[in-house]
Amino acid sequence: MADEWNESPAVSNQYAFVDRVISSEYRNTERSSRGFSRGRGGGGGGRRFQNNREDFNSANGNGWGTSPKSADTNQITIEVPSRSVGRIIGKGGSKISDLQFESGAKINVTKETVGDNTIVKISGQTDEIDKAREMIEQLTIDRPPRQQFTLTPSVAPPIENKNVVIDWQALSEECDRMTKEKWSKAPLIKKNFYIEDPAVAAMTADEVAKFREDNNNIVVARALSKTPNDNKPIPNPVRTFEEAFRNYPLILEEIRKAGFESPSPIQRQGWPILLSGEDLIGIAQTGTGKTLAFLLPALIHLDGQPTPREQREGPGVLVIAPTRELALQIEREVKKYHYKNIKAVCVYGGGDRKEQVNIITKGVDIVIATPGRLNDLVLAGYISTETFTYVVLDEADRMLDMGFEPQIRKVLYEIRPDRQTVMTSATWPSGVRRLADSYMVNPVQVYVGSLDLAAVHTVTQTIIMLPDGEEEKFQTFMDFVHSMQPDDKAIVFCGKKAKADYLASELVINGIDCQAMHGDREQCDREQALADITDGTVQILIATDVASRGIDIEDISHVINYDFPKNIEEYVHRVGRTGRAGRSGCSISYFTRADWANAQELIPILEEACQHVPEELHEMSKRFAAWKERKDQERGGRGGGRFGGNRDFGGNRDFGGNRDFGGNRDFGGNRGFGGGNRDFGYGGGGGGGGGRFGGGGGRKW
Repeated sequence: MADEWNESPAVSNQYAFVDRVISSEYRNTERSSRGFSRGRGGGGGGRRFQNNREDFNSANGNGWGTSPKSADTNQITIEVPSRSVGRIIGKGGSKISDLQFESGAKINVTKETVGDNTIVKISGQTDEIDKAREMIEQLTIDRPPRQQFTLTPSVAPPIENKNVVIDWQALSEECDRMTKEKWSKAPLIKKNFYIEDPAVAAMTADEVAKFREDNNNIVVARALSKTPNDNKPIPNPVRTFEEAFRNYPLILEEIRKAGFESPSPIQRQGWPILLSGEDLIGIAQTGTGKTLAFLLPALIHLDGQPTPREQREGPGVLVIAPTRELALQIEREVKKYHYKNIKAVCVYGGGDRKEQVNIITKGVDIVIATPGRLNDLVLAGYISTETFTYVVLDEADRMLDMGFEPQIRKVLYEIRPDRQTVMTSATWPSGVRRLADSYMVNPVQVYVGSLDLAAVHTVTQTIIMLPDGEEEKFQTFMDFVHSMQPDDKAIVFCGKKAKADYLASELVINGIDCQAMHGDREQCDREQALADITDGTVQILIATDVASRGIDIEDISHVINYDFPKNIEEYVHRVGRTGRAGRSGCSISYFTRADWANAQELIPILEEACQHVPEELHEMSKRFAAWKERKDQERGGRGGGRFGGNRDFGGNRDFGGNRDFGGNRDFGGNRGFGGGNRDFGYGGGGGGGGGRFGGGGGRKW
């Protein structure tokens, strides 16, 4: 039977179905009585697609499709544009399967072509064939293209090849003008509340110098002064609480309630400076009372502003701290002093944000915050930075070490520039100097002790030299734990969170109660750990460096550096967790070959505090310096082959000839790590043994 394709396409197109009579044969075919074919090319789930395009069908073993039903069928042949075949087949044969399923017909896309057209065979009942043909027609007829809008590109004016000169001075002046205009309508602030006591004013220059020297060598300076006019006189130090706060009896009453006997050196010099409205940089060892040094002037500053507190639009004092533990400690310190019902809130990541927001919206005077949560609440509109007039950056060096400088700069940029700013730090690195130079106005720097890094002198520092590996270190630690007295409390510092958890587990397995604190623990667990070590529920707190700054537990008797810190600044801060508030303490540090890079900087710390320096530490420092110098020379002078000329592993090289591990070398002969044929035997000239890690008379490495 013949059939004609007479339907005209909706849109005349060269790629539409060919408008001519083609052969459409209706044939009766005998289908397989077995139903769905599972043979080589069978249908159903076994269909496949060959790269050498074979027919797409279901039962002839060559292509796509499903086996037809067992019945007499008809078949027609149609031509479709070859470029449209992919629309019929679909991705992975999915479309042709859908067509066959919906129409009920069998569709076979053959390899035969007529000009630009491909032959497609459709078989099945008449109504099935008609439906399949209609569906294929809809798929393959090209639709008219959407209306195209042609945009005429605008022609940019030619760029004149000129050297554009930017007047940075004018831009800076414009920025200053806009800043002044922005803050011109802000409420006036008062910063000078100091009335010098007559006895302090009567001190001669020699008496002041002698007093500062006797009080842990207090040094004051305006090192950031930019002009000679900045060298204003620096207030004399006070000797008693009464000399500082004689005109503020409520403050004196709160100090007496707290039980303080006399001011610390940083307080004696810091209070007159801050009460005078000056910016202050306090550089002092940990545990020297820096928190109280900036807190009491802040209370007076808050209460003494021209705008009454009930008429202010937000908090007036901002204290930024690097860690949530330090922020919570400052909050506890503030709450000790009930001065004129001044309220404070501590906002930090990991705490209940909703509760923190509720407290802020009810009205507070002091905000104590970590940088991340502070920026979060400022961006959310819960805290307005425009009302802050007294700003404290506590432990500024630690905040920069933790990467908070961008957040700090963002907040300070949004606070009025005529604020009073306080910065405290235990060290004076270049990053802290740069921050102070950018955001402080002619600050007074107060150094307590040496400007060089130094540990607290009330702490006995012990360095125990150990071999690499955990076995002997753990046993040494357990010996210490078993020797602890009932009144002892220890903080054990580890380099990794997993190590802290491991030590805590081992102690519990051995029947010893302890707590662990690190960044992966929930905030409530960290607070509970601090509470347990504070009230004596446990004697041992195992922590990472999250606890090395600002945690003020006065009766910590021991600090154990189970893993020596990565830098010497962190060592100073760890040691500062004991020996606080005038008490004595003890720090014990386990030092291994892996820590030798810190030996050179550790020695002067120990010597400055009049502590014993092990001879092995001196030897290790010399070996590291020699190794470093040799490596620096190698980086600048290699050449030749893969490892270059006289190279590391041949000739006069590190591991042969007159080299590091043989002959007159660092680890052999009269050397620190044994002799003979052993690799790391420790003991000096004759101390090494004969084995691989030979012990001899000295310790093993």
